[in-house]
Amino acid sequence: MPITALQLSARNVLKGVVISITEGAVNSEVQIEVAPGVEVVAIITKSSAERLGLAPGKTAYAVVKASDVMVAVE
Repeated sequence: MPITALQLSARNVLKGVVISITEGAVNSEVQIEVAPGVEVVAIITKSSAERLGLAPGKTAYAVVKASDVMVAVE
């Protein structure tokens, strides 16, 4: 099966590198560094992490889909 470029309607796509994966019984916590010192953490199913072949050092994309964004200041 040929690999093609993925196209998404989501505008918030952050390219980064997987820096750690913490596996649980059902879910995996995936930590992606999207810029030096800037990390995004996602909880996905363990089977999805395995299917995507996620591993530290692999390039991955954090796709953010949110209908609400909250902003706060001090």
